[in-house]
Order: sequence, then structure tokens, then C-alpha cells
Amino acid sequence: MHGGKRVGAGRRAISYCKKKHRRSIYVTEDLYDRVMECEFDGVSSFSQNCSKLIELGLSVMNKSNSEYYSSDNILMINEEKAKMDSKQSNEKLKFIDLFAGIGGIRMGFEDDNTICVFSSEWDKFAAKTYEANFNEKPFGDITQIDEKEIPDHDVLLAGFPCQPFSNIGKREGFSHETQGTLFFDIIRILKEKKPKMFLLENVKGLLTSDKGRTYQVIMESLKELGYSVFDQVLDAQNFGLPQRRERVVIVGFHPNLKVNEFTFPMGDPTVRVPVNSILEQKDTGYTISKHLQDNYLFKKDDGKPQIVDFNSTIQVNTLVASYHKIQRLTGTFVRDGETGIRLFTELELKRLMGFPEDFIVPVSRTQMYRQFGNSVAVPMIEAVAKEMKNTLIRANYPNERVEENLVYS
Repeated sequence: MHGGKRVGAGRRAISYCKKKHRRSIYVTEDLYDRVMECEFDGVSSFSQNCSKLIELGLSVMNKSNSEYYSSDNILMINEEKAKMDSKQSNEKLKFIDLFAGIGGIRMGFEDDNTICVFSSEWDKFAAKTYEANFNEKPFGDITQIDEKEIPDHDVLLAGFPCQPFSNIGKREGFSHETQGTLFFDIIRILKEKKPKMFLLENVKGLLTSDKGRTYQVIMESLKELGYSVFDQVLDAQNFGLPQRRERVVIVGFHPNLKVNEFTFPMGDPTVRVPVNSILEQKDTGYTISKHLQDNYLFKKDDGKPQIVDFNSTIQVNTLVASYHKIQRLTGTFVRDGETGIRLFTELELKRLMGFPEDFIVPVSRTQMYRQFGNSVAVPMIEAVAKEMKNTLIRANYPNERVEENLVYS
């Protein structure tokens, strides 16, 4: 029998007003520090401090509601808010994060002088990981979001999916040819918001998709908007990661900036990180059964799949989103564990992709492999982002030498 709603049945009911309701808000680092500087008896966490401050603020407002909301006081409050908003706007480079995944591009671009004002990711599992690490839930399907509703921003970031463009007759302008693809959403947002810069990332196969026509349409569509556009194939193994991972990176600058050249950081091909430096001893879990090894992985003596151990000094094959399927032609596996062969562990995946070791993974193992396989090499994006920011500073202050940690405006 089910307890239903009769008095005394089941667990003790908690009234709505007594329940704790989870709410997420975004605060700047400065505001976070100011909140944590407040001291209340028996309070130590950020959320508890916020609750105390809100209660205190509400009590002050309730003491003299009419006085608080006098016209002079409202004017003063609005003036102070305007000053704070203006200060933050001048000090922070605002960016949006489209096709955000688990936030790899954001992690490579974000620093103390930047602030994310909008993010979008349609996959609910990736969005869950994103929210766990950035304390904000991305908006959903970008195709359903009006570009006018997206906040103004200085930089657009996007690791957009690759889609071939159908060749249906002759159309007026390249932007028309992108309609029906996810790249079209980038174009319509760029056209409406006109940010100072953009950074796009995709697989190397984009260059040859539809015999090169897909890439041609992408580049021409961006240039048609007036942006100075630059592109380069970069390899993660040149940026301190033990993985061969080539990706196309496209950056662009608004015509008003008059940026005529951009030099991509190429990393250092003479300094390579060996895969054994990221491996951990893992006796249990992540193992591949003996049956699967004998009947699939090693059914042919053709050197497949790639096997590494604690003496391996190579850079491994590209981590793919289907890694969890244990594919013998594309996978790299570790000689370790109960059965002698295992998959990469969660910690090894983070190290392989350049994520911090405290990065939160709140999803299943299958989703974890998909998410890291679809993500970016964070140090590589960080290097490109740094050069973009320096280029922006040089464009704004052409007669000044670029220094580290300058304020963007």
C-alpha cells in the first residue's frame, strides 16, 4: 500500500516555506570575495553567507520601506548600480560560449579579466557537467534562441559541429547557403551583435568536408560580415599534452579594429610530454574483459589497438567520442588492471585533455568518455586566447607595448 497524503503517512511532510530551495546565481570574483569577507557566527560557506546578507538586507528594507524607496534614495541606488555596472563593463571582456559542451573552450579563454555572459548547450548530460563546474546552467538549443535576446558581448566562442552544406542552385550570398546548419546560428549572432572577436574550433576533417566546399562557405560567410579572418591547424601535442590531436582554429576581428595579421601560437614541437607521465596505477575498474581482448581487440596481429604502459614515452592517438565502445582501430588502452588491459581513467582523461584534476564529472562513464572525446585541448585554446587578447590590446592601443594582465576595453 502507498501512504498517500493522509496525516501521519509515509515520511514527515515539510511545508513549502520550510524547504530549502536551490537557486543558482552568477557572481564576479570580486563580489564573491566581498561576500566571504563577511563574518557571521556559525557560518562558513558561501551560500550561508549569502543567506545571512539577504536576510540582513531585507530587514533593513522592511524597517523603513517608505524611506528606503524615496525618490532620492532610488536615484542614489540607481547611480551606484550604474557606476558598478560601468566599472565591471570596462574591466571585463564579455564573452559568450556557444555549443559549449563541458566548457573546454571557456576554460581556455576565461581569466580574471573576462566574464561569460551567456552559454548554450543542447545536450543535457554535457550541460550537467558544465553546470557542475561553472555554476551556471547553459541555455538549450541555440537554434531556438533569438539572436536579439543574447546579451551584448565582446567575444564569441564556439566549438560548432561540422555539417556539410547542400549545393542547391545559386543563392545570393554565402550566408544564405548556411541556413539549415548550426553554423548559420553563429552567422546570425555575429551579424546582430557584431562582437570584437570570435574563436571557432572544429575537427581537421572540416577542411575536406564536401571536397572542401564546406570550409569555403564557412570562411566566405565570415568574411562577408567584414571580419578579418585567420585560420590554422594546431596540434595538442605541441602544447604540453601527450596526445596527437589536430584541430582547425578560426579567429576573427571586427573591421573597426583594423587587424591585418594574426600569428597563431604553434606551441613547442621540440618539447613533448610522454603518456606515461599522466598514467595512474588502477588495479580495479576500467578493465577490459579477457573475452573481449581475445575475441576482438587482439584477433589480428596487426599492431592494433595502441597499447601503452608505464614505460611508454609516446604521444597517443586522438581521443574520440566513441572511446567507450572500445574500438580496436582508434582506441588507446593501458596495460594495467585486473585483466591486464584497461581504458583510461577519469583522472587520465583530464590530464590527456588539459583539464584541471579537480574538474567535476557528475555523469556516467559512457557520458564521460563522450564528453572528453568531444572537447578541446585546453592549453591549446588558452594559447590562442592569449594571443587574441594581446592582438585586441594592440589594436586599441597601437602605440603602447603589450604587457601581461592589462585591462581589456
